[in-house]
Amino acid sequence: MSIAENIAAVRERVAAAARRAGRNPEDIALMAVSKTFPPDAIREAYAAGQRLFGENRVQEFAAKAAELRDLPDIQWHMIGHLQSNKTEKAAELFAAIDSLDSLRLARRLNESAGHQGKFLPVLIEINVGGEAAKSGVAAGSDELEQILQAAPQLKHLEIRGLMTVPPFTDDAGEARPYFRRLRELREQIAARHLPKVAMDVLSMGMSHDFEVAIEEGSTCVRVGTAIFGQRN
Repeated sequence: MSIAENIAAVRERVAAAARRAGRNPEDIALMAVSKTFPPDAIREAYAAGQRLFGENRVQEFAAKAAELRDLPDIQWHMIGHLQSNKTEKAAELFAAIDSLDSLRLARRLNESAGHQGKFLPVLIEINVGGEAAKSGVAAGSDELEQILQAAPQLKHLEIRGLMTVPPFTDDAGEARPYFRRLRELREQIAARHLPKVAMDVLSMGMSHDFEVAIEEGSTCVRVGTAIFGQRN
């Protein structure tokens, strides 16, 4: 199948999962995860109507961005771990950072966005599985609370919601408790009505489990393999 056919199939699966959950399919954004894929593949997805893309590495994306400057209204989100020494370039290249995982990074990113004259939406990445090998802050941790409390001082950032990558399992159903935990955390934070903290985005679900994530409240699914095929 072509990339265009894959996108159409994924969109239909998104819509079906939304209907099963009694949700409006239009409330769920589809992000095409284009990391490691060449500009030609991105152009093909763009031609099929895809506008929201996720990239994992600043340097890899910088090379591609130069080749794709001619595509209007394309939106690039950083979804991989961001090193604090890459915040200047990330603030320049991306429309949003979906992987904020420390107060230190938030402060550096705020400073970098200020240098760019930008107002940058961010998502806090939550390590719902408590995995040592994964980035993200722990739910209920001091670090999470510090980021939330610092929001009013981060003049060039806006905290829009939460993101997670649950522990990998071949059975998508086993990810459900982790997705549910993130949704409940978002609800708890939203109920506090903290200044400059909007909790309207819940980014969770990938190629193998996005339907379960939608059933648990995801507002943005990040799909790579099901759109572009297997990575080398």
